[in-house]
Amino acid sequence: MSNRTKIVKAVIPAAGLGTRMLPATKAVPKEMLPVAGKPLIQYAVEEAAASGIDTVILVIRGNKSLIQEHFAPGHDLKSRFYQQGLNKSPDCLCPDSKPINIKYVQQESPLGLAHAISCAQPLVGDEPFVVLLPDVIMLTHEPVTSQLIRTHAEVGGSVIAIREVEPQDVKRFGIVQLQGPAVSSPRGPLRITGLIEKPSSERAPSRFGVFGRYLLEPSIWNVIAQTHADPRGEVQLTDALSTLCQQASLFGVCFDGWHYDAGDRMGYLQANIELSLEDPHLREPLLHYLSGIASSQSASKFLAQPSGGRSQVLTSQPGDSSSRKL
Repeated sequence: MSNRTKIVKAVIPAAGLGTRMLPATKAVPKEMLPVAGKPLIQYAVEEAAASGIDTVILVIRGNKSLIQEHFAPGHDLKSRFYQQGLNKSPDCLCPDSKPINIKYVQQESPLGLAHAISCAQPLVGDEPFVVLLPDVIMLTHEPVTSQLIRTHAEVGGSVIAIREVEPQDVKRFGIVQLQGPAVSSPRGPLRITGLIEKPSSERAPSRFGVFGRYLLEPSIWNVIAQTHADPRGEVQLTDALSTLCQQASLFGVCFDGWHYDAGDRMGYLQANIELSLEDPHLREPLLHYLSGIASSQSASKFLAQPSGGRSQVLTSQPGDSSSRKL
């Protein structure tokens, strides 16, 4: 039995500008955009709860009150539901999730992911914690966060979720450098010796990308404090982790399950379609609708539209990196 500290706190950065999803995110936080009827950020909170986390710290901008309103107890709404005899819970978290304590901290300016995480330091304290990026949706038998926690209990150190990506997609990810030769579908954690943010295929040290789930030891605080901002004035977590792995153990876990990059327009559409198909009430009518579009004589008008129309959805490839993967 491991005697390592039990991990009970999670940080979810939700203070970004959501520029990839403008203009929808001009007034609405990206994390509140719905995917299959549920806000993006709720998927991350539910994953944390299902992984044994009891305190979630949301890093928000000062004007992101919609996130706070979403997770506030809906007493008035619940009363109305009961008065109307509706057999449905308006609670924010799914009924299967245990009660969870949600706290908030503000990042006044968008100064990078590492800086956003550091804003939570006073609430996290001197203990290991997990970080979940809310625009990455993970669907797995065992939550990816739980997979990281289990690995940490076995080997210690900091642990991040990684997965092999297609050569043409290397430039879209933070890419890790591994100790020893890289193999496809490795079993067990891999020792990481460096990270590069969105390298060219020629500069990439491997094809294993980072996928938005992190378990960090408290030594990360000093590393972030010493990490220089990039040319845009942002302190990047990839840079901090590249330094961290030179000073302490950093492992990568090739997670089991599916993922969606729902902070990207194409990934967002794919997440909505595929997660809606998981809903037993929506699956059949949605399949009927999609097959009707694809097979009808009027489909040509969609396919003929210029870039930006429905043709992007209809002609996307199943292996697109924004889509879920095994």
